[in-house]
Amino acid sequence: MGTLAAAHDQDQVVVDNNHAKVGQEALGDDDQLDAGARFVLKSKGSWVHCGYHLTTSIVAPPLLSLPYAFTFLGWPAGIFCLVIGALVTFYSYNLVSLVLEHYAQLGHRHLRFRDMARDILGPKWGRYIVGPIQFMVCYGAVVACTLLGGQCMKAVYLLTNPNGSMKLYEFVVIFGCLMLILAQIPSFHSLRHINLVSMILCLAYSICTTAACIYIGNSSKGPPKDYSLKGNTQNQIFGIFNANAIIATTYGNGIIPEIQATIAAPVKGKMFKGLCVCYTIVTMTFFSVAISGYWAFGNQSEGLILSNFLSDGKPLVPKWFIFMTNIFTILQLSAVGVVYLQPTNEVLERAFADPTSKEFSARNVIPRVISRSLSVITATTVAAMLPFFGDINSVIGAFGFMPLDFILPVVFFNLTFKPSKRSFIFWLNITIAVVFSVLGVLAAIAAVRQISLDAKNYKLFANL
Repeated sequence: MGTLAAAHDQDQVVVDNNHAKVGQEALGDDDQLDAGARFVLKSKGSWVHCGYHLTTSIVAPPLLSLPYAFTFLGWPAGIFCLVIGALVTFYSYNLVSLVLEHYAQLGHRHLRFRDMARDILGPKWGRYIVGPIQFMVCYGAVVACTLLGGQCMKAVYLLTNPNGSMKLYEFVVIFGCLMLILAQIPSFHSLRHINLVSMILCLAYSICTTAACIYIGNSSKGPPKDYSLKGNTQNQIFGIFNANAIIATTYGNGIIPEIQATIAAPVKGKMFKGLCVCYTIVTMTFFSVAISGYWAFGNQSEGLILSNFLSDGKPLVPKWFIFMTNIFTILQLSAVGVVYLQPTNEVLERAFADPTSKEFSARNVIPRVISRSLSVITATTVAAMLPFFGDINSVIGAFGFMPLDFILPVVFFNLTFKPSKRSFIFWLNITIAVVFSVLGVLAAIAAVRQISLDAKNYKLFANL
C-alpha cells in the first residue's frame, strides 16, 4: 500500500511546502475549529494509539457470531467470505487513509467522514446522505452494544442463579449505567488507555472461546457435528445474504476519518501502521473463533457462540470459565460502545459547546454532561424496549456499513487521485463498488425478510 501511495504521489501536482505548513498550522489553531473538532477530535495521538482505537472499533464481540454466519455458507464459502472481507476492508481503509493524507498535505485536513463527502462528492452528500448514514450506523452500534451487554450479564446471572427472576431489561439498564459513566470521558484521544485494555480483552475472550470450542468439540458432551446447510433452497439463498451482512458488519468500522483525526500531524503513514496492528489481531481472533466454533457445533452454532456452551441449561465447560469469558466480553462491549458514541458526542459538542471557552469550564461541562447522559439514556431505553434490535441492526448494517466501508472508500480514491481508466487500480475499485453495492441491496432485502418472519415474536421489553 505504501508503494501505491508513492505511485500516486508522483502523479499529483507537487504541493508547496509552505502551503502545507500553513494548512497544518491552521488546523492546529483552536480558534479555527468548531467545538466538536476542538474538544472531541483532538489530534494528539500516535500510530500506536490509532491501532488501539481501530482494534476496539473492529475486533468486537459481534465476531462471536461468525460461526453462525458459517452455518449459512459451509466451510469453503465461509472461509472465502471471511478472507475477502479482511482483504477488502484492509484495502478500503488504506484508501481512505491515503485520501485523508492527500488533503492534509494540501493544507485541508478532514476530521470527519461527512467533511470528506462534502468536499469530494458535494455539500448535499455530506449533509443529507453520508452524515445521517454514519450517525445511524454508529448510534445503532451503541444500542446494539448496550443490548448485547445486558444479554451477557443475564447469562452470567442465570449461570449462578438458574431460577432467578431478574428480566433482560434490568440488565440492560445496569449496563447502561456503566456506559453513562464512560460516556463522560471528554475526547476520543482520552480513550486510548481504555482501548488498550479493550484490545487485551478481545484477545482474552477470543482465546477463551476458541479453547472452549476445541474442548467441547473433542469431548462427548458436544452435539453431533453436522456441516450441512439447513432449510429449503429459498431459505439457503437468503441465508447466504444474511451471512454476508453479518461478516460485513463484523468487519465494519464507519469512523476511519474520526480515528485518523486523533493522530497528531504529520499523519502520513501512521494510519497504515495502526491498521497493521489491528489486522494482526483481526486475523488471530476472527479466524480462530469462526473456524473453531463452526468445527465444534456445525449448523447448530447459535447467533452468539457463547450460548452453545450451555446445553439444556447445563454448562459444557466449567461454570467459572463461562463466567470469565462473559465478563471479558461485557467489559469490552462497554469500550466498543463508547468508541461508537464519539460521532454523536462530536455532533452534540458542536451544537451545545462554546469553542471560545475552556474545555472544562462550567459553560462547556454542564451541557456536555447533560447531552451525553441523555444520549446514553436514549440508547439504553431503545435497547431495553427492543430486545430484537439485532434484526433491525442487520438492516442498518446493510444500508450503513456496506456504503461507508466498502463502496465510498474506492469512490473517494478514484475521484481524488483520478487513476487512468486503463489502470488495474481503477477497475479494481469499480469492481469493488459494484459488487458490494449489489451485496448491500441483497443483504438489506434478506434482513427485512428476517424482520417480517420474526415479527410475531416481537414484544416491548421482552425477556429474551
